[in-house]
Parts: sequence; structure tokens; C-alpha cells
Amino acid sequence: MTNSDFQPFLRALPKCEHHMHLEGALSPEVLFKLAAKNNITLPQDDSAFASPESLLARYRRFTSLDDFLHYYYIGMSALITSTDFEDLAWDYFQHASSDGVCHSEVFFDPQAHLSRGISYETVVSGFSRACKRAENELGVSSMLISCFLRHLPAKDCLSVFEQEDVQKRYADGTVQGVGLDSSELAFPPENFVDLYSRAKECGLKLTAHAGEEAPASYIATALKELKVQRIDHGIKLVEDVELMERVAKEGTMLTVCPLSNVVLRCVDTIRDVPVRKLLDKGVKFSINSDDPAYFGGYCLDNYVAVQEAFGLSVAEWESIVRAGIEGSWCGDERKGELLKCTREYKT
Repeated sequence: MTNSDFQPFLRALPKCEHHMHLEGALSPEVLFKLAAKNNITLPQDDSAFASPESLLARYRRFTSLDDFLHYYYIGMSALITSTDFEDLAWDYFQHASSDGVCHSEVFFDPQAHLSRGISYETVVSGFSRACKRAENELGVSSMLISCFLRHLPAKDCLSVFEQEDVQKRYADGTVQGVGLDSSELAFPPENFVDLYSRAKECGLKLTAHAGEEAPASYIATALKELKVQRIDHGIKLVEDVELMERVAKEGTMLTVCPLSNVVLRCVDTIRDVPVRKLLDKGVKFSINSDDPAYFGGYCLDNYVAVQEAFGLSVAEWESIVRAGIEGSWCGDERKGELLKCTREYKT
């Protein structure tokens, strides 16, 4: 099968996406529409904001993670009402469904909205409605994961975690996990031990961005000190052979984002994403879109890019998809349904 023949095959695979920031699905076109609707003034001193087209062009020239985050947080300023959040998430789920995504565990950033005076309930109610609609209309199951911003003081993150309205949504199952994102290098995982200890006490699922731009030691610390159940990004794992062997043995899944890694200059090309090394060492990983409106590709685009770079076999793709299903946090019944789909997608 040639690479061109692979695209229908890749589209048909029953995918699970584990690393997608809902705010990262905010396209320039939608951003400008929401800004106009909500009377939000976008920066006047940055020519990138002259039009949706110029902003999209600027997205193609990110120089680093922090450069991207600058525009990412500006984009959020246009999200005001619960309907804005619902529409944003619904747009993502439509893209995901067309890409063959069957289950999605999606991130959102509460602190970025609370700091703007947007209530937690506004954010969660909007996202939750979209999740329910995706399941009912598209057959895409999902889970919300609240990410905490590591560039903010750890005590502030813990304070938000403990807020009554935040705890309420953990308790009723609307939000089922905790993550850690934003700038990585200057904010190591050990800063957030107290937050993760409390999250574990609450019975929440635990993950954290680690080893994207920071060394493999951040992955080791996230596993040991934060007790995370999986690692987001994790591409620097290959720099520590012993740790990689342990991660493979313990079955810890990485949520790899190939296009993101290239756009944010973590690697030079897709071929530099350690897909082959992870496969050869038996490390489980899924392939994800991260912030698709900013990085130029949704889930299927990442699958296609990996295939074009590595020429994986059908068996290798099936192993990646199975690892993604087994590493998901949905219940055993849903996993069984998805695993059954892996046996039926060719028919």
C-alpha cells in the first residue's frame, strides 16, 4: 500500500485523541467573529491582527512555545458566553468526527478564563453541552480535563482547584481529570506536588505536559512526584534509555503531537519526532492534534504526516490505535466497543 493509498485507511481507523486543547481549536476566522460579536478589541499594535488571513500567516511563523502562547492567550479573550464555549467545542468535535475520532479526552484552561472575569460555570457548561451533543449526534464520546497553568504560582493553581464551583464539577463527573500545561522549562513538575496530591485524593485522572521542550528528567519527576498516569508530549523520553525502558515496561502512554512539535520548533521535521524509536522500544503512544487551529492540522492530518514521514505498516498503525484505546480513560464497556471497531473498520 502506497502512502497515497493509506489516507482512506487512516481515516477509517477508530481513533482516540488524548491531547487537544479546546481553546486551541479557535481558528482566526472564528476569533474575529467572536471578537466582533462580544465587542472585544484585538491588539492594534500587532499587524498580525489586521485580518484572519494575516493572523493565520503569523501562526505559521511561531518561533517557540512561548511565542505561540502569546497568541493563544490573546485568542481566548474573545470567548465570553457559554454559547461561545459550546460553539468552539462543537466545531472541534465535527472536525474530529470527520477524521474518524471516536473518543476524545480534551483539555481546557480554567485559570485563563477566571482571570478575565469569566465564571467557571460559564466555561464548563458550554463545553459540557458540546460534549453531550457530540455523543448524541456524532457518536463521539469524550471527557473534560482541567489543565492548570504552570507559569502561574503553584499556590494559585491549588487555590483554583479548591474553589467550590470547581470541586462541584469534579464531584459530579463533568470534569474527570487534571493536567498541567503552558511554558515548561522554567516551571518543573515538582512545583505542583500539592496540587496533584489533592487531585489524587479526589479520585481524578492525572496527566501532565512533560518532555516537550524540557529534558527527560521532567518526565521522570512527573511520574514519580506527581503520580501521573500518562505523559503529554514526552518526546524527550528517548534521551534517557533507562527511563524509556521503564515507561515501556509499565505501559505508560505518551500523547504525542507531531505537527505541534514541528511548528513550535521542538524538532525540525516530522521525521525527527521519535515515532520509530518509541515503536521499536515498545512505548505506547497516541497521535494527537494539540492546538489544531494554530498548528495547521487536526487529528487525521497528524496521522497522514506521520505516515508520509515514516511509512508505517498496517500492523504498526493498528498497534498505535489499540494503544490509544487501551490508554484512554473511558470505561471498559466503551473500550470494548472501540476495540471491536478495530476489527471491523476494513469492512
